[in-house]
Amino acid sequence: MRKYFGTDGIRGKANTHPMTAEVALKVAMAAGLMFRNGGHRSRVVIGKDTRLSGYMLENAMVAGFTSVGLDVFLLGPLPTPAVAMLTRSLRADLGVMISASHNPFADNGIKFFGPDGFKLSDEIELEIESLLESDLAPRLAAAPELGRAKRIDGAQQRYIEFAKRALPREMSLDGMRIVVDCANGAAYKVAPEALWELGAEVISIGVTPDGYNINKDCGSTSTDSLSRKVHEVRADIGIALDGDADRVIIVDERGQVVDGDQLMAVVAESWHAAGRLSAPGIVATIMSNLGLERFLAGRGLSLARTKVGDRYVVEHMRSHGFNVGGEQSGHLVLSDYATTGDGLIAALQILACVREENRPVSEVCAKFTPVPQVLKNVRYRGGAPLENETVKTAIDAGRDRLGASGRLVIRPSGTEPLIRVMAEGDDATLVNEVVDDIVDVVARSAA
Repeated sequence: MRKYFGTDGIRGKANTHPMTAEVALKVAMAAGLMFRNGGHRSRVVIGKDTRLSGYMLENAMVAGFTSVGLDVFLLGPLPTPAVAMLTRSLRADLGVMISASHNPFADNGIKFFGPDGFKLSDEIELEIESLLESDLAPRLAAAPELGRAKRIDGAQQRYIEFAKRALPREMSLDGMRIVVDCANGAAYKVAPEALWELGAEVISIGVTPDGYNINKDCGSTSTDSLSRKVHEVRADIGIALDGDADRVIIVDERGQVVDGDQLMAVVAESWHAAGRLSAPGIVATIMSNLGLERFLAGRGLSLARTKVGDRYVVEHMRSHGFNVGGEQSGHLVLSDYATTGDGLIAALQILACVREENRPVSEVCAKFTPVPQVLKNVRYRGGAPLENETVKTAIDAGRDRLGASGRLVIRPSGTEPLIRVMAEGDDATLVNEVVDDIVDVVARSAA
């Protein structure tokens, strides 16, 4: 059983267990001991988003890492994919991102990257948990072996150059008017700067973080303000990132939202035509729309599905030779460029397709008609609602009603005390009925 780690690192309410300074200190000590390399002076890089609690957790982790002899490089506010990239670039033994991604400011989290820039496996996370609850005092560094900490200058510029290289060198964004919503998060400086350097006229929103307003009525989980701004300035495209900028949602010139499934379809078709797909298909999760699967099948491409979580997508991509994957929520993993979801690089790939086709975003990004899909969440206080026999019966009944032409996915959230109930199929009325019936039963069992 995993006590601390969920689907994307450790996450929770700031200053309550497990997101306390004490736990962050011990997590850093445990992870530092696991990744300490006796052959050289070991180092770790730490980035964060713009949450108020980031200061507390960052300082606690610096204390933990230096106490076991690791040197710490502090990057400041920077996107999650930038931390993954700089972990490799700086030859670090470990990378850390302090962020709760798309969650409200009161939450925070800790994500780890190995020296190869990839997120840690379940097995390594379990080893860290085991160490975390052991007596670490005998393994602390001797006084002369304590680590040092320093801030790295120019980290933002390094990432901007890295992201820009994802576009063909001869391609410019001259003449494009782009609205970018940085969710008052980690990309509030780098995303507008990168787009401007590529020649675009950039209108930025969500770029005034104050520690409290990350993801608040902005970013990839709340696109209304972006849609309004696109209309207001008559932009060609709107780009919405989340708090740590590892996911992206697009808004077309009419203000309509384009989700991750459509974006994966755009990239898959473009790369397939150019002979750039390393395997005849892409990887997505169980939550991706059936319409995407049918679209790909019509082009001779497969859709491999994984558990929810971009690291599971990445693991499948690595083990089966895919170079395109992602999630409906906007995580796009393009392994030719990055080891994890990268909202800015994904947006640049979409912009490249728009440039190449010379058509409006609304036409370029409308690859398929989604199958009616309904997702509802049920909050619970404790226990295991999905183990209830009445709930199991209701789920079986819903699956039978949908039959072969639909899908039903029931799962607990990996980051919040929620049960997610999703169904899809060609009959919208039936899909709604199935979801409502299951939600009612789960809610009663969780009361």
